[in-house]
Amino acid sequence: MEKKVLTQAGLAKLENELNDLKVNARKDIAQKIKEAREQGDLSENAEYDAAKEEQRHIEARIAELEAILKNVAVVDTEDIDENAVNVGHTVTVFNENRGIEQKYHIVGSSEANALKGLISNESPIGRALLGHRIGDTAVAEAPVGEIRFRILDIART
Repeated sequence: MEKKVLTQAGLAKLENELNDLKVNARKDIAQKIKEAREQGDLSENAEYDAAKEEQRHIEARIAELEAILKNVAVVDTEDIDENAVNVGHTVTVFNENRGIEQKYHIVGSSEANALKGLISNESPIGRALLGHRIGDTAVAEAPVGEIRFRILDIART
């Protein structure tokens, strides 16, 4: 299985989420199930069914997080080239297709959230930007076609 790349902040976030699910969410859902059971007949108890469904989602997320954390490679931002785009960097680019300036924070795939500007190193744009330096033009192959980005700034975050 291929290692998942994470930043130190991303690793901490996933570890915190896992801990919260194991400690708090499991306790809360156990209480909900207990209360639903106390209401009597489980065959027609919607609250019990909903609590069990929530429990399945929690356990699935715990399993997913444990799998990710067992197979993770943390990027040490101290050891990477400051002058080339890499995981853990915030990159300011000029999107030549749209004529606008954009900022992307390059993260591992488990941390990605395009709405927050967190793009995966495995995404078409992330892959295209990796390794480029200020002044370079990176070309990403996307579903909408070729997108050209001129690198304006690279900062470690």
